This record gives sequence, structure tokens and C-alpha cells, in this order.
Amino acid sequence: MLVHVNQARTADRYAGAPGPGLPINRVAAPTVAVLGHPGWTAALPAHLPAGWRMRAAAGLDDIHAGDIVLLTDATEGDVAVARAALSGRTRIAALVAGDAPADAVAGVLTAGADVCVRGGQPAILAGHLVACRRRQLAERWAGLQAAATCRSSPTALDQRTVDAE
Repeated sequence: MLVHVNQARTADRYAGAPGPGLPINRVAAPTVAVLGHPGWTAALPAHLPAGWRMRAAAGLDDIHAGDIVLLTDATEGDVAVARAALSGRTRIAALVAGDAPADAVAGVLTAGADVCVRGGQPAILAGHLVACRRRQLAERWAGLQAAATCRSSPTALDQRTVDAE
């Protein structure tokens, strides 16, 4: 049983969904791009699901589409700059000190972070990153469903015909 569960969590099957031909299933393995001091996240890889990658990013220009960005020792300003520079679909996780005041956490979230974690306990941080990935994939599914609905909707087809005339 444990062998079967472990095999099911390999990188090529992690992001899978029914229907292997669907575009949603051709998603690369999740990557966490870390901006900041690597000491804050040294124990994190052991807590991430199988197939996940973690890499140090040199800066905001080094972030790839689909990466989950992890800002260590994040401030409200750091998050605001990252949110302005990155795509709205990019997930930003902010890691703040364990004794950070509530105002700092609220400021980071208001500035655009998708999640803010205090203290950096690796298992808790990994859980939040997995939740970010699930939201990321859910948005992709919603986008695919909306596109399919638009293509197959008679109302949408009628409107395109009117617009073309």
C-alpha cells in the first residue's frame, strides 16, 4: 500500500487530472522560487511533496511563469514591488518573523501576498505552498471551462456573428 501511494506521488503524476489529453495535465512540476536569505527555507524541501522543486531566484527578473514566489523576511514594500512586477496569476507567499506584529502581517497581505506565514516552520509553510498551488490549478481549470463555455455557447456565437457584420 505505501509503495503504491509513493509511486502515485511521482512528479509526472502529481498534477494529473482525469483526461490525459487535457491541457491542464501538461503542467510542469511546481517550482518554488525563493527571494531572500536561503537560511529561512533550508529545511523546506524535505516537507514539499514529491516532484516539487525549490530554487533561489536572483531577483524578480528570474521568476518564471507558474513559479510560486516565496519572499523571506518579507515587508509590505517587498510584496508591493513583487506584485507590481509579476503577473497577477503568480502566487506570492510571504514569510515573516515569528514575532512579527499583526500590523506587519496585515500589511503584507494587503500589499498583495496570497499567503503570509509567521515563523517559517517548514511543515506549515509547505502546507501553505501546496494550497497556493491548488488555487493556481483551480484558476487554470476555471479559465479552461470559461473558454470552453464561450466557444460552445450559442449566445456567444451569435454575438460574434453580429460583431463581424
